[in-house]
Amino acid sequence: RLLRVRDGCFWVERTPVHEAAQRGESLQLQQLIESGACVNQVTVDSITPLHAASLQGQARCVQLLLAAGAQVDARNIDGSTPLCDACASGSIECVKLLLSYGAKVNPPLYTASPLHEACMSGSSECVRLLIDVGANLEAHDCHFGTPLHVACAREHLDCVKMLLKAGANVNAAKLHETALHHAAKVKNVDLIEMLIEFGGNIYARDNRGKKPSDYTWSSSAPAKCLEYYEKTPLTLSQLCRVSLRKATGVRGLEKIAKLNIPPRLIDYLSYN
Repeated sequence: RLLRVRDGCFWVERTPVHEAAQRGESLQLQQLIESGACVNQVTVDSITPLHAASLQGQARCVQLLLAAGAQVDARNIDGSTPLCDACASGSIECVKLLLSYGAKVNPPLYTASPLHEACMSGSSECVRLLIDVGANLEAHDCHFGTPLHVACAREHLDCVKMLLKAGANVNAAKLHETALHHAAKVKNVDLIEMLIEFGGNIYARDNRGKKPSDYTWSSSAPAKCLEYYEKTPLTLSQLCRVSLRKATGVRGLEKIAKLNIPPRLIDYLSYN
């Protein structure tokens, strides 16, 4: 049903193209395209068929829509692009397709970036691909903070490790809250230890004046872990790792790899 016209473009409710794209009905979608259906029609919340297909991980439909001229970086009412939705679905196939058609890995958003969405879904494949093509590791979302904050809050350890190895700022803060605060809140000892190994500040205080240890229960495993690190100075190996990573700057280990450093030392710095 036609609702209104804006900037010469019809805004409609969900169309048969949206429905076919979302359900993965590629044959029906192809027939609709061949019959002249518009692949860039938007609903009242600015969702295109490409958004719908990407969010459901319907790679074949994504391919058909892109080949038919779908706008690869179309924005919905929240500002999200199809690449954001593909990352939210965790579909590496859809992500690769969208990138091959020129989707921006760092669209100018004030909300969650594609990397945020990949970290939220826990898709380490998508995280790795986005990092490889230049995703901004410090992209800031007003609600979630950085991708590292998201990965820690959702306890996706593989994603956290990839971000840290790529050079993400372990002490980046949202309202003074660091990734280590998130790790303490979710009571994940493995996550706490990983962040500290990469230089996480156990004494950092959030906007409530609380340290990570203040979010743990007394005598619990996370509390004991943080208490141990608070009382025990970092080892020489830990200090060397942190210092070298800081010295190499953004996307640290990518720079280390270009230096004349033995491969075994690079593996050690990578925290393998």
